[in-house]
Amino acid sequence: MDSIVALSGSNSKKSINSMLLSHIMKLIDDDRIKQISLVSELFPIYNIDIEQDSGIPISIQILKNKISEASALIIAVNEHNGMISAFFKNILDWLSRADRNFLESKKILLVSTSPGKRGGASALDYMKNTIPRYGGIVVEAFSFPSFYDHYDTDKLDIKDPTMQLGINEVVASFLHQVS
Repeated sequence: MDSIVALSGSNSKKSINSMLLSHIMKLIDDDRIKQISLVSELFPIYNIDIEQDSGIPISIQILKNKISEASALIIAVNEHNGMISAFFKNILDWLSRADRNFLESKKILLVSTSPGKRGGASALDYMKNTIPRYGGIVVEAFSFPSFYDHYDTDKLDIKDPTMQLGINEVVASFLHQVS
Protein backbone atom coordinates (compact mmCIF):
# COMPACT_ATOMS: atom_id res chain seq x y z
CA MET A 1 0.00 0.00 0.00
CA ASP A 2 1.21 3.47 -0.86
CA SER A 3 0.49 6.60 1.14
CA ILE A 4 -2.96 7.70 2.28
CA VAL A 5 -3.92 11.34 2.78
CA ALA A 6 -6.59 12.08 5.37
CA LEU A 7 -8.39 15.41 5.51
CA SER A 8 -11.46 16.98 7.00
CA GLY A 9 -13.61 19.38 5.00
CA SER A 10 -14.28 21.48 8.09
CA ASN A 11 -12.60 24.73 9.02
CA SER A 12 -13.62 24.43 12.68
CA LYS A 13 -10.98 23.60 15.27
CA LYS A 14 -13.71 21.75 17.21
CA SER A 15 -15.09 19.83 14.23
CA ILE A 16 -16.84 16.57 15.06
CA ASN A 17 -15.91 15.32 11.58
CA SER A 18 -12.26 15.98 12.39
CA MET A 19 -12.72 14.03 15.65
CA LEU A 20 -14.18 11.11 13.70
CA LEU A 21 -11.29 11.32 11.22
CA SER A 22 -8.76 11.21 14.07
CA HIS A 23 -10.49 8.13 15.46
CA ILE A 24 -10.28 6.40 12.08
CA MET A 25 -6.62 7.31 11.74
CA LYS A 26 -5.94 5.68 15.13
CA LEU A 27 -7.59 2.51 13.85
CA ILE A 28 -5.27 2.42 10.87
CA ASP A 29 -2.16 3.35 12.90
CA ASP A 30 0.16 3.29 9.93
CA ASP A 31 3.06 5.62 9.13
CA ARG A 32 1.89 5.81 5.50
CA ILE A 33 -1.18 7.84 6.48
CA LYS A 34 -0.70 11.59 6.59
CA GLN A 35 -3.29 14.05 7.84
CA ILE A 36 -3.62 17.40 6.13
CA SER A 37 -5.16 20.17 8.20
CA LEU A 38 -7.04 22.75 6.18
CA VAL A 39 -7.95 24.84 9.23
CA SER A 40 -4.87 27.05 9.25
CA GLU A 41 -4.63 27.56 5.48
CA LEU A 42 -5.90 30.63 3.65
CA PHE A 43 -8.10 29.84 0.69
CA PRO A 44 -9.66 32.83 -1.08
CA ILE A 45 -13.25 32.43 -2.25
CA TYR A 46 -13.07 31.17 -5.82
CA ASN A 47 -13.46 33.93 -8.37
CA ILE A 48 -12.53 33.79 -12.05
CA ASP A 49 -11.04 37.29 -11.77
CA ILE A 50 -8.68 36.15 -9.01
CA GLU A 51 -7.68 33.12 -11.06
CA GLN A 52 -7.03 35.20 -14.18
CA ASP A 53 -5.20 37.98 -12.32
CA SER A 54 -3.17 35.92 -9.82
CA GLY A 55 -3.43 32.29 -10.89
CA ILE A 56 -4.07 29.33 -8.63
CA PRO A 57 -3.27 30.17 -4.97
CA ILE A 58 -0.13 28.58 -3.54
CA SER A 59 -2.18 26.92 -0.78
CA ILE A 60 -4.25 25.11 -3.43
CA GLN A 61 -1.16 24.11 -5.43
CA ILE A 62 0.43 22.63 -2.29
CA LEU A 63 -2.75 20.74 -1.40
CA LYS A 64 -3.10 19.44 -4.96
CA ASN A 65 0.51 18.19 -4.88
CA LYS A 66 -0.04 16.39 -1.57
CA ILE A 67 -3.15 14.73 -2.96
CA SER A 68 -1.35 13.73 -6.17
CA GLU A 69 1.44 12.06 -4.18
CA ALA A 70 -1.03 9.79 -2.35
CA SER A 71 -2.61 6.63 -3.70
CA ALA A 72 -5.73 6.94 -1.56
CA LEU A 73 -7.65 9.45 0.54
CA ILE A 74 -9.88 9.48 3.57
CA ILE A 75 -12.17 12.49 3.54
CA ALA A 76 -14.35 13.50 6.47
CA VAL A 77 -17.01 15.70 4.96
CA ASN A 78 -19.06 17.98 7.16
CA GLU A 79 -22.62 19.04 6.47
CA HIS A 80 -24.10 22.52 6.68
CA ASN A 81 -27.87 22.69 6.14
CA GLY A 82 -27.98 19.53 4.04
CA MET A 83 -24.95 20.40 1.89
CA ILE A 84 -21.17 20.29 2.20
CA SER A 85 -19.72 23.36 3.86
CA ALA A 86 -19.01 26.45 1.75
CA PHE A 87 -15.40 26.19 2.98
CA PHE A 88 -14.92 22.69 1.53
CA LYS A 89 -16.89 23.43 -1.65
CA ASN A 90 -14.58 26.38 -2.25
CA ILE A 91 -11.52 24.14 -1.91
CA LEU A 92 -13.01 21.65 -4.37
CA ASP A 93 -13.72 24.51 -6.79
CA TRP A 94 -10.12 25.71 -6.65
CA LEU A 95 -8.67 22.19 -6.90
CA SER A 96 -10.77 21.45 -9.96
CA ARG A 97 -9.52 24.67 -11.59
CA ALA A 98 -5.92 23.67 -10.87
CA ASP A 99 -6.53 20.21 -12.39
CA ARG A 100 -9.97 18.96 -13.40
CA ASN A 101 -8.87 15.38 -12.61
CA PHE A 102 -7.08 16.13 -9.33
CA LEU A 103 -8.43 12.86 -7.85
CA GLU A 104 -7.54 10.72 -10.89
CA SER A 105 -7.55 7.01 -9.89
CA LYS A 106 -7.52 7.84 -6.16
CA LYS A 107 -9.44 5.36 -4.04
CA ILE A 108 -11.42 7.21 -1.42
CA LEU A 109 -13.05 6.46 1.90
CA LEU A 110 -15.75 9.02 2.71
CA VAL A 111 -17.01 9.52 6.24
CA SER A 112 -19.44 12.02 7.66
CA THR A 113 -21.09 12.73 10.99
CA SER A 114 -23.48 15.24 12.48
CA PRO A 115 -25.37 15.72 15.72
CA GLY A 116 -28.55 14.56 13.92
CA LYS A 117 -29.83 11.09 13.08
CA ARG A 118 -28.87 11.32 9.40
CA GLY A 119 -25.16 11.67 10.22
CA GLY A 120 -24.33 14.06 7.41
CA ALA A 121 -25.91 11.72 4.84
CA SER A 122 -26.79 14.56 2.45
CA ALA A 123 -23.20 15.82 2.33
CA LEU A 124 -21.97 12.25 1.96
CA ASP A 125 -24.34 11.66 -0.97
CA TYR A 126 -23.22 14.90 -2.61
CA MET A 127 -19.58 13.84 -2.36
CA LYS A 128 -20.31 10.32 -3.66
CA ASN A 129 -21.80 11.90 -6.77
CA THR A 130 -19.14 14.62 -7.14
CA ILE A 131 -15.89 12.71 -6.61
CA PRO A 132 -16.12 10.73 -9.89
CA ARG A 133 -16.25 14.05 -11.80
CA TYR A 134 -12.70 14.66 -10.59
CA GLY A 135 -11.50 11.14 -11.41
CA GLY A 136 -11.78 9.70 -7.89
CA ILE A 137 -13.25 6.33 -6.93
CA VAL A 138 -15.34 6.10 -3.76
CA VAL A 139 -14.62 2.58 -2.51
CA GLU A 140 -16.25 2.94 0.92
CA ALA A 141 -18.47 5.42 2.74
CA PHE A 142 -19.76 5.62 6.29
CA SER A 143 -22.34 7.90 7.89
CA PHE A 144 -22.00 8.21 11.69
CA PRO A 145 -25.37 9.43 13.05
CA SER A 146 -26.10 11.29 16.29
CA PHE A 147 -22.46 12.03 17.02
CA TYR A 148 -22.87 13.08 20.65
CA ASP A 149 -24.99 10.01 21.45
CA HIS A 150 -22.36 7.62 20.09
CA TYR A 151 -19.03 9.38 20.72
CA ASP A 152 -17.41 10.25 24.05
CA THR A 153 -15.73 13.62 23.47
CA ASP A 154 -13.86 13.37 26.80
CA LYS A 155 -12.35 9.95 26.12
CA LEU A 156 -12.16 10.57 22.35
CA ASP A 157 -13.70 7.18 21.69
CA ILE A 158 -16.86 5.64 20.31
CA LYS A 159 -19.35 4.59 23.00
CA ASP A 160 -21.53 2.34 20.85
CA PRO A 161 -19.98 -1.08 20.04
CA THR A 162 -22.24 -1.50 16.98
CA MET A 163 -21.06 1.81 15.53
CA GLN A 164 -17.44 0.84 16.26
CA LEU A 165 -17.95 -2.49 14.50
CA GLY A 166 -19.39 -0.69 11.47
CA ILE A 167 -16.42 1.67 11.26
CA ASN A 168 -13.98 -1.23 11.72
CA GLU A 169 -15.57 -3.11 8.81
CA VAL A 170 -15.55 -0.07 6.50
CA VAL A 171 -11.92 0.75 7.33
CA ALA A 172 -10.84 -2.88 6.85
CA SER A 173 -12.60 -3.01 3.48
CA PHE A 174 -11.01 0.28 2.42
CA LEU A 175 -7.52 -0.86 3.42
CA HIS A 176 -8.01 -4.15 1.57
CA GLN A 177 -8.98 -2.26 -1.59
CA VAL A 178 -6.01 0.12 -1.46
CA SER A 179 -3.32 -2.43 -0.56
